[in-house]
Amino acid sequence: MRSTLTIAFSLFSLCTMAQKTDTVFLKKLMESKPELFSTVLNHPDKNQIQILYTQVNRDVKNKPTFKTFSYNLDPHHYFYPASTVKLAAVVFALEKVNRLKSTGLTSKSTMITDSAYKGQTRVLKDSSAKNGLPSIEQYIKKILLTSDNDAFNRLFEFIGRAEINQKLKTNGLNDSRILNRLAVGDAGEPAKHSNPIKFYNGNQLVYNQDAQYDPKEYELKLSNLVMGTGYLDSTDKLVNKPFNLAGKNAFAINDQQKLMRKLIFPEAFPTKERFNLSAADYKLIYTYMSKYPTESDFPKYDPKEFWPTYAKMLYYGRQQITPDPNIRIFNKYGDSYGYIIDNSYFVDFKNGIEYFLTAVVQSNEDGIFNDNKYEYDTVCFPFMKNLGRTIYDLELKRVKKLKPDLNKFKMDYAY
Repeated sequence: MRSTLTIAFSLFSLCTMAQKTDTVFLKKLMESKPELFSTVLNHPDKNQIQILYTQVNRDVKNKPTFKTFSYNLDPHHYFYPASTVKLAAVVFALEKVNRLKSTGLTSKSTMITDSAYKGQTRVLKDSSAKNGLPSIEQYIKKILLTSDNDAFNRLFEFIGRAEINQKLKTNGLNDSRILNRLAVGDAGEPAKHSNPIKFYNGNQLVYNQDAQYDPKEYELKLSNLVMGTGYLDSTDKLVNKPFNLAGKNAFAINDQQKLMRKLIFPEAFPTKERFNLSAADYKLIYTYMSKYPTESDFPKYDPKEFWPTYAKMLYYGRQQITPDPNIRIFNKYGDSYGYIIDNSYFVDFKNGIEYFLTAVVQSNEDGIFNDNKYEYDTVCFPFMKNLGRTIYDLELKRVKKLKPDLNKFKMDYAY
């Protein structure tokens, strides 16, 4: 009888997770607001919009169930994911630390990165840290607060390219790959080589990781890999050929939101599918995903460069305004090559609102890549703000049978 109940429960869970996605609702919702969305809806191919919105409903035990809506979702239609891949690196780096904990390694251990291949760089100190030393934890803070590129590159080197891509598949993120470092021209053979790293607790060496090499290519069936009419090369010379992104990272919208759901609600997934993260790991991620740069002392940021709402695209755009004190957005954004992407879990503590919203939009009117001439301010940021506000207004009016207990997500930002 017990095994029968277990099987029945498992089947119910699988059915819940595999619930059919509504592909009509979001289109009609945006069409009902032409003053906000007509410009981009009239050019869906040019602006390459994809959206996933997931409602969260709770039962009497506060357990979540999901209902998902999509617009223009196509996991095989390529867009450049930019910094959104960093959230996967944060999770996988902490998982690797936990796997190696018997050595004495922790996320706070001093991480000294060496070099062993052309183009690689060393890291011996970190002035942003309170103790002046680099660590997994400090890199994670910088990634989640302001999307620091070097911090991601160091986690990429620690995890290793092979393990990153193996973990993507293990977690069912089958439409994605992470091939290279960011903002250092990393591609081809150099991207397959990872630096040697040593970890110390005080003066004691606790873990030594040799340089790694990953020969695999991680092919995916993707369309839209060749874009535009030209690009600026590394010497800023115009090349009158379409821009080819075939060797770049890929992180599909459906995979992004699945990772976020598993991170926010591990209890909604079978035990064997959950991330190997401790309570302290979840606290670290939740805190710095939702924390504003101006609330951080280590690292410390200039508020003129990184204002509170800087990273919260899906609600604030990139406006410099005072954030709503009742709202926290747990997210990871990306911006590059004319693309703006945001992957978020949204919480309003006052009104008992929560939902997932993941979206991408692109604008590159001149068709030239790498020229830093993209319509972020006139097309992309307004779209993201309008979408976020529209979904929030919808959630504000949506009747729920049970109000969620959101105390789990009330973080101590002095942490």
